[in-house]
Amino acid sequence: MASSSALRSSASVVVAVVVAVVLLAAMGAEAETRKYQFDVQMTSVTRLCGTKSIVTVNGQYPGPTLLAREGDHVEVNVVNRSPYNISIHWHGVRQLLSGWADGPSYITQCPIQPGQSYVYRYQVVGQRGTLWWHAHISWLRATVYGPIVILPPAGVPYPFPAPDEEVPVMFGEWWRNDTEAVIAQALQTGGGPNVSDAYTINGLTGPLYNCSAQDTFKLKVKPGKTYMLRLINAALNDELFFSIANHTLTVVDVDALYVKPFTVDTLVIAPGQTSNVLLATKPTYPGASYSMEARPYTNTQGTFDNTTVAGILEYEDPSSSPPSQNNNSLPVFAPSLPQINDTSFVANYTAKLRSLASAEYPAAVPQDIDRRFFFTVGLGTHPCAAANGTSCQGPNGSRFAASINNVSFVLPATALLQAHFAGRSNGVYATDFPAFPLTPFNYTGTPPPNNTNVMNGTKVAVLPFGASVELVLQDTSILGAESHPLHLHGFNFFVVGQGFGNFDPANDPAKFNLVDPVERNTVGVPAGGWVAIRFRADNPGVWFMHCHLEVHMSWGLKMAWLVLDGSLPNQKLPPPPLDLPQC
Repeated sequence: MASSSALRSSASVVVAVVVAVVLLAAMGAEAETRKYQFDVQMTSVTRLCGTKSIVTVNGQYPGPTLLAREGDHVEVNVVNRSPYNISIHWHGVRQLLSGWADGPSYITQCPIQPGQSYVYRYQVVGQRGTLWWHAHISWLRATVYGPIVILPPAGVPYPFPAPDEEVPVMFGEWWRNDTEAVIAQALQTGGGPNVSDAYTINGLTGPLYNCSAQDTFKLKVKPGKTYMLRLINAALNDELFFSIANHTLTVVDVDALYVKPFTVDTLVIAPGQTSNVLLATKPTYPGASYSMEARPYTNTQGTFDNTTVAGILEYEDPSSSPPSQNNNSLPVFAPSLPQINDTSFVANYTAKLRSLASAEYPAAVPQDIDRRFFFTVGLGTHPCAAANGTSCQGPNGSRFAASINNVSFVLPATALLQAHFAGRSNGVYATDFPAFPLTPFNYTGTPPPNNTNVMNGTKVAVLPFGASVELVLQDTSILGAESHPLHLHGFNFFVVGQGFGNFDPANDPAKFNLVDPVERNTVGVPAGGWVAIRFRADNPGVWFMHCHLEVHMSWGLKMAWLVLDGSLPNQKLPPPPLDLPQC
């Protein structure tokens, strides 16, 4: 059995969100500031027949839902009652002129130390849909995460038929061991970390794992209704396929931005990404239940959690009195998911994503580019630095590393944004992050470069305010081609092109979609391929960009953008709040 607090969180998430939606609708335009209390604390939770103490918010796993309307102000008082340093990132929130509230430790703030607190203050601007919040230090986001539900302004309808109910569905991972110990051991040995023991749906492992039938997420529905599932991939290290047996899903929103609706049997969602989908239930009681399953998509040559998590879609029988919802004798149908390494399925799915590009929701794609960048992303090595002359567990006795343009990012001891604002960057960061690879090579071909070592550095790329940016992200196959979900803080961007092999600057730009490309905050760089994005640097501050596979970020696959102030008062970063945590 799970702890009572964790069970309440998982079982009540649907009811809580539905009730909150009704309350917000009743409050209408009067509700302008949403205030939340987040107590970070240790909580005992049982999964897979084992009990351990995990870091939670308010004793809930997953954590509480943060609900707001587009245009609302949000205040979250985070009190750290855990033994770990902590910070919270509001993943996907634009944070216009509120970079002090973005949350990544040692980038925009120093972490909140045990016994201390910090109030995150920001406004939700130009976004509606689903985002999420999570810890942004070490591997604490394994259990410290929860949904952000953003409703349209009062009186503004969805650009699709309104659902009857809305349900957050969060995918995660579960380790029997302490995740802080898992990553600490990996960094010490230089090898890959131990993989998770199970995947979860809303914190529950489900019936396909031993000792887990009682920990199953059940979505209880009525015939002839439409449910909007707010899907969030909070897993640390895996992209996931998701499907519900004998049902289709209509995708209407990704990363809190509307898309042209399209219907699929199966979707793929990378760590950090969100997607709102409409589930139309069968018109009459079917006399059956349906498995809703998620399992990884990966092409890694290393080990990974090759398991499947399942929840159950249960129909209410309107003919029974009272309506029956728990007939265990009903047949349960299972979906058919793609092969675990089906890259063509992933490419075909992502190609269907298109912005609405309507008069009400235009696609403001930058047409004239001021700054172009070409970043290689992938794995490399560091020389072994193990004690007593022993070899490390990476390739050929080295240590695993990851890099962007051969720079493996090193977190500073002082937060970058604080150093920038105070004008004290010397000794904290350099401003010479390379715009292009210093040594070009055949990025996805063979043989790989003779030297796989990458350099360490704390470097930022500097952008003038308002610059239109084009960035091509190129996977490398130095230690094997892999997909890399890249998340950009502080901005949405348009995915204008993608392909396999090496990016061709002479011919590929002619194929870019500059009319209705999907707008996102997290995008997967295809395994053995590239993706091109465009954004406008309209948000002054220091903004993190990193791989949302936690293991790759731990190895250094991250960098930062420094966007300078503009000339007008409303284009300048305001001073830090008085309660900003100090290092």
